[in-house]
Amino acid sequence: MQAFLSSSIPATSYPRSSSFLPQPPQQAPARLALPSSSSAPSRTAAAAVARRAAAAEARRPASRCVAASASSSPAVTAAATEVPGTMKAWAYDAYGDASVLKLDEAAVVPAIGEDQVLVRVVAAALNPVDAKRRAGKFQATDSPLPTVPGYDVAGVVVKVGGQVKGLREGDEVYGMISEKPLEGPKQSGSLAEYTAVEEKLLARKPKGIDFAQAAGLPLAILTANEGLEKAGMAAGKSVLVLGGAGGVGSLAIQLAKQVYGASKVAATASTKKIELLKSLGADVAIDYTKENFEDLLDKYDVVFDAVGQGDKAVKVVKEGGSVVVLTGAVTPPGFRFVVTSNGSTLEKLNPYLESGKVKPLVDPQGPFPFSKVVEAFSYLETGRATGKVVISPIP
Repeated sequence: MQAFLSSSIPATSYPRSSSFLPQPPQQAPARLALPSSSSAPSRTAAAAVARRAAAAEARRPASRCVAASASSSPAVTAAATEVPGTMKAWAYDAYGDASVLKLDEAAVVPAIGEDQVLVRVVAAALNPVDAKRRAGKFQATDSPLPTVPGYDVAGVVVKVGGQVKGLREGDEVYGMISEKPLEGPKQSGSLAEYTAVEEKLLARKPKGIDFAQAAGLPLAILTANEGLEKAGMAAGKSVLVLGGAGGVGSLAIQLAKQVYGASKVAATASTKKIELLKSLGADVAIDYTKENFEDLLDKYDVVFDAVGQGDKAVKVVKEGGSVVVLTGAVTPPGFRFVVTSNGSTLEKLNPYLESGKVKPLVDPQGPFPFSKVVEAFSYLETGRATGKVVISPIP
């Protein structure tokens, strides 16, 4: 089950550092054959669309963009095309269940700031926070309606702002597009043909994985990494991950083992997902339908609770240990935090993804096509997804 981010308790203040990562393994990156991306979107010709786009076009000079194929090769096969004034995007203008989502075929392509790039979206992913935001759980700090949802993105840079230094047109990138998912998130998200993102929030897409896999990583891997870091995870320590088959939990297992050097990794899941836990690197796989983890004898230095069992999690943490709680009630010594988007952290994790030491996990029901976003949200909200729910290709 994927973890639900919550704003009911403010983020705990902890010092953050990007120097925690050890040197990645010095082996050749794994190379996988990648599917071609969808073709660049065409300009809508209808008169109604032209009227809606006129104001935006008047403010924005025409520019050139690069539509790249999803290739694992460093060379990008590119074809220049004009950035249109309008695009297809999923949006909602009222809070509610998944039925409030509507496909807008004439949404205005967002303008970019000096520190931003415009990304042609190839794939996007859903997170529980997307559903809670759509339901109106964060209205006090939300952007104005209507909203194009989506935090996770993978795609191709097609336009750069004047202060952008490290990215250029044609770069394949991925990232979480809002620095804080609950504090003033972007009104125009990633469930669209184009999205505007600050350069500092993006990293180059890891070689050897496709856009759909990359899109499922940012929020989940940043949450898993930041949670382990704040909990003081280090080489030789043990960790228990509650909800090890979900988007965050599956990555917490792998990061604890491959990046932080955990001495023992245990995780919980249902019966049919026990072998998956082992394949991800769990030394102990606990079937929660048959065993209560809190009744077992083992204690852990860190407990990473991705499913809202904080009251039980504190029973299995060692004295002086830490309990990371992503959802539900917080019982001392548990703590909660809100993840911060950080492109430099993604860059530091890229070698582990490229070498295959850490693997993306996309739910086998997907990727969902762009036309099935409502169905994808409904599936996400069942809480039964394995890994990430991904939308690709877009459009």
